[in-house]
Amino acid sequence: MPTSEDYQGQVPAWCPGCGNFNILSTVKEALVELGIEPWEVLVVSGIGQAGKLPHYMRCHTFNGLHGRTLPVATAAKLANHSLHVIAVAGDGDCYGEGGNHFLHTIRRNPNITLLVHDNQIYGLTKGQASPTTAQKTHTKIQPYGVLAEQMNPLALAISQDCSFVARGFAGDQGYLKELMKAAITHKGFSLLDILQPCVTFNKINTFKWYRDRVYKLEEEYDPSDRLKAFEKSLEWGDKIPNGILYKNERETLEEGMPTIQEEPLVRQKFSIKDVKHEIEKFY
Repeated sequence: MPTSEDYQGQVPAWCPGCGNFNILSTVKEALVELGIEPWEVLVVSGIGQAGKLPHYMRCHTFNGLHGRTLPVATAAKLANHSLHVIAVAGDGDCYGEGGNHFLHTIRRNPNITLLVHDNQIYGLTKGQASPTTAQKTHTKIQPYGVLAEQMNPLALAISQDCSFVARGFAGDQGYLKELMKAAITHKGFSLLDILQPCVTFNKINTFKWYRDRVYKLEEEYDPSDRLKAFEKSLEWGDKIPNGILYKNERETLEEGMPTIQEEPLVRQKFSIKDVKHEIEKFY
């Protein structure tokens, strides 16, 4: 049985009080409670404060390019679909630079989990607005306020029939852990957007600001009702719903590929003879 110590990586270099610390410890706890060993996990990230998380874990890791987290995670899952693949990204990394990849990963539905550290700001690059920054917010880069409307990633995901859409809060680790466990064990692409205060550059969306607004979805709430889920995803401001907003079961990307049905690609035998005749065409 694994322990949190088994997942202990480097010492984190985040700002004191950052919500990322809570997310890191919660990921470890969720994996331990699910009985998943470090060698069974791959954590993939891009660039940013959230992108540092794989450095602070002891398991298989891949740190790639800004906004390119999901293509790498998808490729890894196709190569070895016996791995638990967890993609980690920030709101700028995922919804900004990686927005196109986000959309097409929803379409493809690989069996991977996406954890988005959503602090509504670019933390690593010193506080400019991200896609989820509220309109009219003033930053050092936007002295006259953000002109574009705030992006709603959950509404976007539900509109595209994402397999699993949930929101958590870094200030409620107990509930966040249950959401992480549900996301990791879900068959298909699972999005967990985590409200994660940036204590350095975002002085508006603080831990208190969220605690005054977030609430858990009612027990009788039905996450299979897509129209109701979309309606819930539009709630933002005085009340912000947390929980599994939408969930459905559909064929995963791996299930649709007959060449990897019996065993993962990484375990299949390979011979250069099988492709030699194609290579020779380039001579």
